[in-house]
Amino acid sequence: MASVTPIPSGARSGAPPGVNAGPRLDRLPIARFHWRILGLISAGAFLDAFDVYLAGGVIAALKAAHFATLAQCATFLSATFLGMLIGAAIAGYLGDRLGRRYSYQFNLALFGFASVAAVFAPSMPFLILCRFVMGVGLGAELVVAAGTLGEFIPPSHRGRWGSIMGTIIGSGLLVATMIGFVVIPNLGWRVMFAIAGAGALLIWVLRKKMPESPRWLESVGRLDEAEALLREIEREVEAEKGPLPAPVDAPMAPLTSAPLSGLFAAGMRGRLIAATLTAVSINVSVYGFVAWLPTFLVSKGQTMVQSLGFTTMMSFGSIVGSLIAVAIADKVSRRTSLIGSGVLILLFGALYPNAEGAVALAVTGFLLVTSIYVLTAIGLFLYVPELFPTAYRLRGTGFAGMCARAASMVTPFLTVALFQRFGLEGVLAMVGVVLAMMMIAILTVRIETRGASLDEIAHNAEALPETVTLGLVGEG
Repeated sequence: MASVTPIPSGARSGAPPGVNAGPRLDRLPIARFHWRILGLISAGAFLDAFDVYLAGGVIAALKAAHFATLAQCATFLSATFLGMLIGAAIAGYLGDRLGRRYSYQFNLALFGFASVAAVFAPSMPFLILCRFVMGVGLGAELVVAAGTLGEFIPPSHRGRWGSIMGTIIGSGLLVATMIGFVVIPNLGWRVMFAIAGAGALLIWVLRKKMPESPRWLESVGRLDEAEALLREIEREVEAEKGPLPAPVDAPMAPLTSAPLSGLFAAGMRGRLIAATLTAVSINVSVYGFVAWLPTFLVSKGQTMVQSLGFTTMMSFGSIVGSLIAVAIADKVSRRTSLIGSGVLILLFGALYPNAEGAVALAVTGFLLVTSIYVLTAIGLFLYVPELFPTAYRLRGTGFAGMCARAASMVTPFLTVALFQRFGLEGVLAMVGVVLAMMMIAILTVRIETRGASLDEIAHNAEALPETVTLGLVGEG
């Protein structure tokens, strides 16, 4: 992996040449190969999102069947987030140390087998343990998905394709709700875990043929494997699209040390802070507002039935927001998109508590949810992983995800405390403060990733001091 310390020129001069993985991948036209990668990565991430969102329906069924107490249901949810926090950290380590392929296969198998075990849970403590293990797989899968897709997609399409993946993942809310509505009352909560587990294991089998990232192979010095894989990819794309354009000739010798301390070095610290605050602000927005929509609506005088109806209408904002991200990701700068969506969240958040009447309430809430999911699609699945060089991409993304999951665990308690003392305005103020911190960090770090190659972003001299820049030579 790449080092964060300078390598003497004499030591580098005798090293074998790199395989130029980044430029060779970046010049490929979009082909069936890219669609296959998108499908395999997104399918696993979708299943994880599906499993996260099925929790609400499952908890209600567990309580109704007297399988669990209310306290055990709360522990079930907490175990999920704790597992996701640990999973995000593990995925970063495995992905950068042992490879993207190893990490996404390990976490999907972990999630799949734990889901199958949950089907046969004899007691609630056993189910909670299964849920914790599932959480580890869940947290890992989303980190690997976000970090890996961009390593295969050319810069001109990376924004759109990352947002497409975000749309697929975001649809997990709607799909889980619809399937749960049919399955849980008729077949029981165990079938929901059976669906998730069977799907995960099927995708695990399909993913066995998914290639390792050539960028990562080159970054750790496995040049022969990287070269062979690149030639295979190039032959497949050329057979479909015709002769390929020549890549930019920039082969470099791989450097073979990327200590964890480098992630916190002066040149990387700003990127890490911006990535972490982006991930945290998204989780605070989702778990501090979106997850509490039914409660907020009831507090404004709606019945529970009306509340669930409004919430369903507003949940379509997750799909619309993701589709807007698809449309603008390769046309509008990341910084403008993220700051703009943050401003819109603050605007609609200020209007929402004062909305009068069913129509105004539904429309304002829908626009607020839409803005949150524009931020989610562009922030989580594009900006955060793009900030880091290959040798640190999954650890950087994993650290940001770990902090975001920690925020997810704390946010419900803060939401309740603020809501009880200050009302909805207090909750939205909490979201606003975190969003403001995110926007300041994005403006301060001064890195624009839209349309830029991952090499160019990694070598951004404005953001990286000499020691780090030298250490990233050869970075794919």
